[in-house]
Amino acid sequence: MISHDAYAVEPWCLREERLDLAVLPQSESLFALSNGHLGWRGTLDEGEPHGLPGSYLNGVYESVPLTTAEPVFGLPRTEQSVVNVTNGRVIRLLVDDQPFDLRYGRLHGHRRTLDLRTGVLERVVEWSAPSGRTVRVRSWRLVSLTQRAIGAVAYEVEPVDGTSRVVLQSELLANEQLPGDPPPALAGEEHAADGTRLRLVHRTRHSGQRLAVAAEHTVTGDGHPVLAAESTPDLARLTVTAELRPGQVLRLEKLVAHGWSAVRTLPAVRGQVDAALAAAQDAGWSGLLAEQREFLDAFWARADVELDGDPEIQQAVRFALFQVEQAAARAEERAVAAKGLTGSGLDGHCFWDSETFVLQVLTYTSPGAVAQALRWRHRTLPAARRRAHRLGLAGAAFPWSTIDGEDCAGYWPAGLASFHLNADIADAVVRYTSATDDLLFDREAGLELLVHTARLWRSLGHHDRDGAFHLDGVTGPDAYSALADDNVYTNLMAQQNLRAAADAAERNADLAVALGVSDEEIAAWREAALHLALPYDEVLDVHQQAAGFTRHEPWDFGATPPEEYPLAEHHPYFQLYRKQVVEQADLVLAMQLRGEAFSPAEKARNFAYYEALTVRDSALSAAGQAVLAAEVGHLRLAYDYLTESALMDLDDLRRDTRDGLHLAALAGTWIALVAGFGGMRHHGDTLAFAPRLPDLLDRLAFTIQFQRRSLRVEITAAEAEYRLDEGPELELWHHGEALTVPPHRAVRRPVPPAPELPEPAQPPGRRPRRRPEPDAPEASDVPEVSDAPHESDAPHASDAPHESAPDEE
Repeated sequence: MISHDAYAVEPWCLREERLDLAVLPQSESLFALSNGHLGWRGTLDEGEPHGLPGSYLNGVYESVPLTTAEPVFGLPRTEQSVVNVTNGRVIRLLVDDQPFDLRYGRLHGHRRTLDLRTGVLERVVEWSAPSGRTVRVRSWRLVSLTQRAIGAVAYEVEPVDGTSRVVLQSELLANEQLPGDPPPALAGEEHAADGTRLRLVHRTRHSGQRLAVAAEHTVTGDGHPVLAAESTPDLARLTVTAELRPGQVLRLEKLVAHGWSAVRTLPAVRGQVDAALAAAQDAGWSGLLAEQREFLDAFWARADVELDGDPEIQQAVRFALFQVEQAAARAEERAVAAKGLTGSGLDGHCFWDSETFVLQVLTYTSPGAVAQALRWRHRTLPAARRRAHRLGLAGAAFPWSTIDGEDCAGYWPAGLASFHLNADIADAVVRYTSATDDLLFDREAGLELLVHTARLWRSLGHHDRDGAFHLDGVTGPDAYSALADDNVYTNLMAQQNLRAAADAAERNADLAVALGVSDEEIAAWREAALHLALPYDEVLDVHQQAAGFTRHEPWDFGATPPEEYPLAEHHPYFQLYRKQVVEQADLVLAMQLRGEAFSPAEKARNFAYYEALTVRDSALSAAGQAVLAAEVGHLRLAYDYLTESALMDLDDLRRDTRDGLHLAALAGTWIALVAGFGGMRHHGDTLAFAPRLPDLLDRLAFTIQFQRRSLRVEITAAEAEYRLDEGPELELWHHGEALTVPPHRAVRRPVPPAPELPEPAQPPGRRPRRRPEPDAPEASDVPEVSDAPHESDAPHASDAPHESAPDEE
């Protein structure tokens, strides 16, 4: 999208200078606003034309039976899909009885700007109706980061060249028409229109969740506006009519409150949204703007990343941070889905990438949001324990794909064996508690999460005759290898899980006893962790992704044409499972998250070996490859992978941004910069940095939150500077050297040069797009994942969205 000529590269905003209906669905994702509870896609104010309309409430879903030709033990019985709830942002406009529709008449100008500092989407339009009458429209939209139930719109219309009769229709619209015409998901329970107040209450037809949406309006301006309100089960409307002369402005401010519950009564949910509206009215439009700016000022003060040398990546990392913060700010014990609340792709499900990528970033930028997300996992522990019991295992087995904690991953049987999610959750718990010293969370949620995840590994694994502990028949992050023995990523993450559970039980001995943890169980955890098997190929001198992996026949990349990627869409899984081909960084990701388990030489050899096998058919892969490429010394390659992660949605590299944003790839932008070129590693209570910049960057600066401190790190090619802006002195490591950073003083150290290593090879045609030098022409060596024809080039913006591959996230 930012390579589209309608988009500008700016450091603090995303700006679209003209409207192109061919990329309307993609722009709706990019301009989406959310707060973790409520999400509004960036559709046009008038509702049409649209690509994929979407209003979402976190946790609201519809369930349908999952049927198979033959019953399969262990697979879920129902599927869950996010629901497009009542749309409260529609404001239709008629000018002299002619609908304001940008597909008709003449469009003189259309600009949309998402300001990352204010959290407001602004739109300015000038349009002539088919009759010739011209109007100027301005609108502003926000989803409140401080009042979680509230979205708000301000809309102004002004005639330009003559007196016009203007009609505004502000609507609450349920069961709006979606691409593909699916059956209505919502059943009406109550509707009301009273003065300037509108309200609709519905229930989902199968999952039985009740939701209410209410709106209050303020109308000001010229033309003696006349108001009328009406409602039906799926539509509530306030109509405003005025006759305006040139220079006169009619302004409508609309506050929209949202609420839902699976258990509360209709009067209770109605009262919930009425109360939310009352609070929003007390703040008013100007108050909501001020609260939004104050919230984001605080966020950017603790989380901003600055870089010199590449304005496009500067814009991209701020866009990424903004979207990651939006996805979790007010989620409040709800999931952070793979697409956040920006689209219906992947059915709105939450996967392992929430803990491994998104929560990793938030731990050091907005740690309070991490505690809330992990408390959601804790709240779903009963479902995870029931699932483990059904599978004949102890402890908890968190589902690979879910919305409410129940398993709904019916598309991929091998997903049943993706037990690494347990260890990914434990990893997020360990990271958060270490980075924050949140002892209350440790006792209230962390201990129980660690204990029940650790119990799964003891029941899943076994000791062989030599005492080694094995985890057989598991699926690691790489979807092209399934049901493997001793996947190194899974084993190393499980090892950390077992040790962390033992440590947590010992420091919270009173609570551990209540959970039935004995000294014998703690000893068994530590014994299993000590002897976990890590397959190694002595001939090739590399770790095996899983036992026997390097014995498999290599995939014939030379005989695979570009149009056959992603491979899973053109080849059966059984062929992928038995060949050496990697969908996404697996062992490479293990070397980032459990780097202390590998020597520097092992990392370099492993990276080179698996680089030649990794096709990056997943949006998750590039960030992990960027981090390890930077660590072992391939700085230019690392920058190319950073670019791929950073532009995944801004440049629509996978041709599926129309379905919603890739939150993990957005988070990967920060990870590639901070963990990659900043070299940040956090193990236990130790914070270490090994920074090095590629030639394309002159400076990189970032701020992280760590143990009640705010640490700013600034890196140039020659030196790194560490400064504590808040908190007591901090001990850290710089390229293996111990440092003490005192409060409000900078400590500087030189940056050593990167080692010189042979450039690793990628599978033919899968090299990442080479990032050009500033002002240099674009290189031609672009992988198929980046230069395929754009699916949305068709002129009809309402085409049904392309469904992503189910295992992509």
